[in-house]
Amino acid sequence: MSRVDLVHNKDVRDESAERFARIHETFGVVPNMFKAVANSPAALAGMWGFFGALGEGVLGARIGEQIAVAVADRNRCDYCLSAHTLLGRKAGVTAEELAQAQKGTSHDPRTAAILALATALVDHRGQVEAEVISDAREAGLTQEEIVETIAHVALNLFTNYVNVALDVPVDFDRVPLTGA
Repeated sequence: MSRVDLVHNKDVRDESAERFARIHETFGVVPNMFKAVANSPAALAGMWGFFGALGEGVLGARIGEQIAVAVADRNRCDYCLSAHTLLGRKAGVTAEELAQAQKGTSHDPRTAAILALATALVDHRGQVEAEVISDAREAGLTQEEIVETIAHVALNLFTNYVNVALDVPVDFDRVPLTGA
């Protein structure tokens, strides 16, 4: 049972109605997370805008979903882990790649470097040593990719915290947490 009301289409305020329509177009439904966040039109606008901006970024959907899975598992957010596993599959990430990402690893060196940076950020709450950034650079990540990785982590912290703190009901097939 969610700790806040889930806002339904019929109850959405005017400024959020268009966002709900776009969310529905994207997912075929309005997932419970968005219904919880819709209690604050400003938060809904920010979250949806952040998703849209990063969707056009250099990392792409595959890596974005792998970051989301790694961050969700670390934050014990079964809602986000379940949602991003589904979205990852839709973006072409294999089941094996998703299982690896959940642990913060990858066989692909570039993806492994991105996930190492992302998980270090989560594990140290952003207080990473200079070597974490230099390791990312040495692995070939550009400054743009490094900053965008940080942005993905920040967005996923937002969604994880919403879902965990508000106990938002999972409306996707559940994926078990590993607690990596």
